[in-house]
Amino acid sequence: GAVQRHIAVRHVLEVVVPAAHIPDAWKAVADTCSKLDCEVVSSSVRKELRDQPGGAYLEMRVNPKDAPQLLGQLEGAGRVASHSTASEDKTAQVVDVEAHIKNRTEFRDSLRALLQQPGANRKLSDVLEIQQTLSQTQAELDSHATQLKLLMQETTKQLVQVSFRPEVTLIEGRAANPIWTAVRDAGQVMASSVASLITLVAALAPWLLLLVPLLWALRRAWAWRARRRAMRTA
Repeated sequence: GAVQRHIAVRHVLEVVVPAAHIPDAWKAVADTCSKLDCEVVSSSVRKELRDQPGGAYLEMRVNPKDAPQLLGQLEGAGRVASHSTASEDKTAQVVDVEAHIKNRTEFRDSLRALLQQPGANRKLSDVLEIQQTLSQTQAELDSHATQLKLLMQETTKQLVQVSFRPEVTLIEGRAANPIWTAVRDAGQVMASSVASLITLVAALAPWLLLLVPLLWALRRAWAWRARRRAMRTA
């Protein structure tokens, strides 16, 4: 029959919200997720500071049937500035991992049967070797099972990553004001110039400590020679 396809779908959205409403919008979307076949994988809220705009982030996994409702909530939470969708076919990876699990399971079961075989007369070293191989096989099985679980999570639910950022206007956001931008840039240029001057002074300071006494000694020697010449011509 046809092979079942395993497609990982990811939505990445940027939602613009008035700065004061970001926490409410973030909470409303998280609450909507909790009412659907959806789980919040990670979330964060960043408070607005004097030198840093506020913002929030949500990462969710949602059942494809509930994805339209969740995305609709995002449309209502603010203005969706960007929304990109990516799909990745992970069918080959799933089939490969399932084949490994099947083969390792059969091998593990044969080892267990070998150990439990009645009347087997084996040396202790042989028994220990079988047990070690059995332990390694079980560890491989556990690793493949974890890998398959992650692949199933990626392909049975869609990943939705949302960044909430504040609106920037001429009144609320100085960054949008060209005069403020020019003043800010001028301040940065001035600060860079002062920093360069401090670096230059720090680099020259050791040499000045050597040159000043040397120049003083040369000046004294020059004055002494001038006096000697004056005495000879007198």
